[in-house]
Amino acid sequence: MTYSDAIHFLYNLRWFGAKLGLENTFKLAALAGNPQHRLRFIHVAGTNGKGSTCAMLESIYRAAGLRVGLFTSPHLVAFGERIQVNRHLISEADIARLATELQSLLRQGWPAASTAPRTANPAPKTDHPTFFEVVTLMALCYFAERQCDLVIWETGLGGRFDSTNIVTPLASVITNIQFDHQKWLGETLASIAAEKAGIIKPGIPVITAAEGTEPLRVIEQTARRLQAPLTTLTPAHALHPPLDILSLPLSGRHQRLNAAVAVATVRALAAHFPVSDELIRAGLSQVQWAGRLQLLTRPDGQKVLLDGAHNVGGAEILTTAVKEYFPSARITLVLGILRDKDWPGMCEILAPLAARILPVPVPSERSAAPEELAALCRRINPHAQTSPHPSLRSALAQTTPTDFVIIAGSLYLIGEALELLHFSPATATPERGLNEWDQPTAPPLPCLPTAS
Repeated sequence: MTYSDAIHFLYNLRWFGAKLGLENTFKLAALAGNPQHRLRFIHVAGTNGKGSTCAMLESIYRAAGLRVGLFTSPHLVAFGERIQVNRHLISEADIARLATELQSLLRQGWPAASTAPRTANPAPKTDHPTFFEVVTLMALCYFAERQCDLVIWETGLGGRFDSTNIVTPLASVITNIQFDHQKWLGETLASIAAEKAGIIKPGIPVITAAEGTEPLRVIEQTARRLQAPLTTLTPAHALHPPLDILSLPLSGRHQRLNAAVAVATVRALAAHFPVSDELIRAGLSQVQWAGRLQLLTRPDGQKVLLDGAHNVGGAEILTTAVKEYFPSARITLVLGILRDKDWPGMCEILAPLAARILPVPVPSERSAAPEELAALCRRINPHAQTSPHPSLRSALAQTTPTDFVIIAGSLYLIGEALELLHFSPATATPERGLNEWDQPTAPPLPCLPTAS
């Protein structure tokens, strides 16, 4: 395959929708020679803060001289963001090569499904691996090839039945438990905690900053049953050395708690990878993670704050940060939310921040309608000037260099903003659509031949 062929191949895996379960991933890993057995992992789950915590862990261990793999999702602009070694994105050539190899394994393991034409609507029922299952194996193969000393391994959805859960890590991390993805994980915090606690393995240390009686009880019971040593953190731990004198590059008080989780994880693994406080500070002082309270200045001087607040918990964090860092700013809020999120709850939290609200569609089949967002925001904040727009480009065209603009509501929207504002290079073939994990209503891209 060429790189363009590989992206088409990945797009067409969306045809198989999304499903939770480990059978396909174990089978595909076995066909690939079980690359996970040649690697060591820190497995990270949680509702919010997973990506930031992963970035902190990666930065600390890289500062300590390790070759560190980083697997996260979704990507903001380019697919290669998902699979990195020492913060270098996997190359287009390696993506094309691995896609070719995995396509061959798919034909071997699922011959009937792999050769069936996928032009009908809806897609045929099949046990064929999904996009995320294939990408999980692509990452494992790549990290094993690159002989990574350690892989920071983020779950995609939940934990117990997430494709990433075929590994046995050195440590399991659960950042926090909040409401999100209830369709898949359950309607209570206890059920969501049970799914995320599914990454806990017998005897393997667990580190969490989860709060609340129900989630903590579930995590504690799971850890006790599996005899997994449990470390529970609170915001007070963010004031302990070496964080007490450290200025983090990532804004927000919540990031200091994420940093405390990272530090506790590093200390729990000191027998495997000893890291001094000096190196911990060095790693944390250099951490980068785009799209989370990221303040940009456009060439015309306009300040734009990007934040991928994509659920109620994220909206609350954004609101707290704005009040702390920009208490007197007159805010123009560009808001785009997926309709399968609690968008009314997010509007309740975010709309009061703004003097002007410009709802836009998220670049997703799952986008909430800007007109619906606008109608609700007007009721919540009647003093704001609220007008829906057909696109992010259209909304930004209505702002001036003196406006303080916040773009929030979905990481998909943040990726579009980074491209549109030229803070991230655009890809030759649009790759943000690969983040769509629901089965498409039409073929994602013209289908490639499935047999040579």
